[in-house]
Amino acid sequence: MNMQESAERADAMLDATMGTVAPEVQWDHGTTTSGSCHLTRRRAVTTIISEQRRGNFLGVIERFWKKSGYVITGVNQSREMPAVHARTPDGFQLALNVGYKGQAFFDVITPCVERSEVAEPTSRPNGPAYPLGKIPTPNVRSDFWSATAPAPAPSS
Repeated sequence: MNMQESAERADAMLDATMGTVAPEVQWDHGTTTSGSCHLTRRRAVTTIISEQRRGNFLGVIERFWKKSGYVITGVNQSREMPAVHARTPDGFQLALNVGYKGQAFFDVITPCVERSEVAEPTSRPNGPAYPLGKIPTPNVRSDFWSATAPAPAPSS
């Protein structure tokens, strides 16, 4: 596998991860960075995820990653900046980190692969496409994800 092929696989993992979130959140591509034999694909969520809903959001992602066969390698249960980290059987590392102003960031780091040129991601964000490095802090309201009341308990 070369860097372009691993980037496409990382993009597919991010597409599937974002596709599991319901109701959907708006996101945009972050900057792709590369080392000597690996690269990192990034996405930033621009939907406001309230502190009361962060646990729900991380839970959706963690359950999806487990269902996808990924091993959860770490969970940070911080109230302000929680995170969940996972690894695929073939060595891709995934992370969901909640940062400044509750902004959710996804990263996929590829394993070491053959060096090659890497194109920008081809998937389109489901909101505005901001210039690289200019993604704003969360500014999109969601009736569900931005709500400040706790999520209702699941019915039996």
